[in-house]
Amino acid sequence: MYKRISTLSNHRFFHSIPKQPSSFFPYTEEVLASHLAPLLQQKGSSFLFPSVLHQTQQIHAQITLHGLHNMGILGTRILGMYLLCNNYSDAKKLFCQLQLCYAAPWNWMIRGFTVMGYYNYAILFYFKMLIFGTSPDKYTFPYLIKACGGLGAVNLVKHVHETIKDLGFEQDVYVGSALVKFYAENDCLGDARQVFDKLPQKDIVLWNAMLHGYLKCETLSVNVIDLFVEMRKSEIEPNYVTYTCVLSLCGSRSMVGFGTQVHGLVMKCGLETDSPVVNTLVSMYAKCRRLLDARKLFDLVGKADRVTWNGMIGGYVQNGCMPHALGLFRKMLTSEVEPDSVTFACLLPLIPEMGLFDTGKEIHCYIVRQGVLFDLFLKNALIDMYFKCKNVKMARNVFEQSTDVDIVICTAMISGFVLNGLNIDALNIFRLLLGKKLRPNAVTFASVLPACAGLTNIKLGKELHGNIIRKGLERRCYVGSAILDMYAKCGKLDLAHEVFDRMPERDSVCWNSMITNFSQNSKPEQAMDLFYRMGPEGAKYDCVSISAALSACSNLSALRLGKEIHCFMNRGGFNFDPIASSALIDMYAKCGDLNSAQLVFDSMDSPNEVSWNSIISAYGNHGELDRCLWLFREMEIEGFKPDHVTFLAIISACGHVGRVEEGKVQFDRMVQDYGIEAKREHYACLIDSFGRAGCLEDAYKVIDEMPFMPDSGIWGTLLGACRLHGNVELAEVASEHLFRLDPQNSGYYVLLSNLHADSGTWMRVDQIRNIMKERRVQKIPGYSWIEVNKGYHVFGASDKSHPQSYRIYRALDNLLVELQDEGYVPHLGSSIQRPVEP
Repeated sequence: MYKRISTLSNHRFFHSIPKQPSSFFPYTEEVLASHLAPLLQQKGSSFLFPSVLHQTQQIHAQITLHGLHNMGILGTRILGMYLLCNNYSDAKKLFCQLQLCYAAPWNWMIRGFTVMGYYNYAILFYFKMLIFGTSPDKYTFPYLIKACGGLGAVNLVKHVHETIKDLGFEQDVYVGSALVKFYAENDCLGDARQVFDKLPQKDIVLWNAMLHGYLKCETLSVNVIDLFVEMRKSEIEPNYVTYTCVLSLCGSRSMVGFGTQVHGLVMKCGLETDSPVVNTLVSMYAKCRRLLDARKLFDLVGKADRVTWNGMIGGYVQNGCMPHALGLFRKMLTSEVEPDSVTFACLLPLIPEMGLFDTGKEIHCYIVRQGVLFDLFLKNALIDMYFKCKNVKMARNVFEQSTDVDIVICTAMISGFVLNGLNIDALNIFRLLLGKKLRPNAVTFASVLPACAGLTNIKLGKELHGNIIRKGLERRCYVGSAILDMYAKCGKLDLAHEVFDRMPERDSVCWNSMITNFSQNSKPEQAMDLFYRMGPEGAKYDCVSISAALSACSNLSALRLGKEIHCFMNRGGFNFDPIASSALIDMYAKCGDLNSAQLVFDSMDSPNEVSWNSIISAYGNHGELDRCLWLFREMEIEGFKPDHVTFLAIISACGHVGRVEEGKVQFDRMVQDYGIEAKREHYACLIDSFGRAGCLEDAYKVIDEMPFMPDSGIWGTLLGACRLHGNVELAEVASEHLFRLDPQNSGYYVLLSNLHADSGTWMRVDQIRNIMKERRVQKIPGYSWIEVNKGYHVFGASDKSHPQSYRIYRALDNLLVELQDEGYVPHLGSSIQRPVEP
């Protein structure tokens, strides 16, 4: 109806011009301009009506017909009409006929190209304008700056800004506003604030643009509060956009106190029912872990929209309240509001957390059945859910059915494959995204580097590191953590430490990664040094850093240091964390203080599976099998299901006390009764049990019947058992595999050599030593250490480097004499001298 009325009115306007004989044309340029003015006052999509363009073309024809070639203002207005009607062919012809010494025609061309998204042409016309010698005016710059914004041309805008200063337009409201918005959107907040402060008049849009710019910049987001306070002192009243911006900052920074005050201002201004403000308030309270307040506000909303529902469900998921999130989702299904892709993207992360794999498949079916928009965010959430539920096939199906693949989905696939140990598949996806000309971002690199670590492919890892440096992404904490973790897991701790030292900023994750890698790679002293540096350098301790430090104390047998960390845990409230407490149990047990380990376990309010496994392993390592089995039964009574770690501890304990049959029974129970698939570690413990008991043929039979190829750890266990019981033939079989799987490990050569020395086969001893020389195998000396008076004393075989070595050896000689007096006879073994041939 509106279109018909508008067309009729325009038609009547044009035909209301009296017709005159062709010999007499009394309409001057000013008269025709007055008739053209109503057309220029059309708004929005009215310019797209064919009638408007047709009338403009008729007026242009009348001007041309009657010889008004020097069109001036009228020609500029017609040019503007052509551009507003998207008629660029006529606009181009007319532009060439106009007086281009004025800025107006140029301004219209720049505006037209900018509106249509042809930013390059808009900028090109600006430079042509300057070459032509026409001076720009204040109307030139707003659309020129907008065109530069479309291209992200920061340097060009700074050049244009200098021109604006020279011409004295910087304090113009429109030019200044365009500059502020551009600088704020392109993270040039210093420049934006300078222009903002110089403007004599600031409207609400300008204040909001400045607030939003600060909010986007993480390092300067705190300035949102100061600017908001300054705004309230001015004459400008905040609107809903202002409040959503400030409340978003309160949510991201957990500033619940200030957020509550802003909530009061919202109610005072009468915006408490405004949907964007309500949604931001719900999100703010949820992010600040004030779920009761968020839910109360949610319930007060008369008719919550989809965004409000999604915000509340997402808040529950972010705070780990999975049952509440699922319950609210079910309530949403019974309401008038239908869930969308954002709802499911918020909901799907709770499926792996709650172990509701069947529910996840039901939700997937609902999405397909109801025709929910299958956007990239939803695909990403589905892929992530299936990977975390260990259903790699379904995750792959979702990915392969996606016609539009972006960098986010590819990154999710890489992370999922790495999570499931499929490192080669992860690298194939990385190659795929490069083949599709997708540009990997920081998260992509941080996700693919663990695949290189899993494959110990340091060559590829170094190539990725070089690519990261070229893209300037190495300064980000999570990228740096992935790089140093990759080097550490590839055995290059020196490079990992070098990367760590070069990082300009190090968060807790970086420190934890470095401490953990030092601890796991037999560098407990360096791990403790970093742990002590971590706090003073501004990083916050957490359960991961404490667990890694306790592990280093275990490796050092440093009971005093472990007790110091225990006191620190009590002061910092970490004693309630099950992960840190489990590491504490393990530390006390490995340092020989089993009573303290039990006290820590008893003091835990709610021990989890990890805690139970730690205390069971503690007694198992000390050979107390009966106590292990009693704790195992108690664990089941408390409702915890044993996992592969539980059975690993029990089978190992059976081997330590020589109860081989019990170990075999527990192994069979794990597989048959509990449905837990046996891993290499379980087979290694079972083989070790048979080996300790002298049942070497049974041990070899287990190796032969394993469902996967035995690694060096399995064959090394058998070789150690053969050395203990003097089985030369089976030792040769084991060593043949070991020399192929791990040819640079000197320990295997020494074991076999000592075994042959015990049996007197000196020719074979010489052969083994020659093999070591040919392969350049270096024998790594063994060390022992002891803690005395808060200091560590390290000793090697035949070591005389200690300053008190003379007194130590005298004490050892005296001790050996006392032992011999008590009846101790040393086992000479391979120390028997080689017989001298005649």
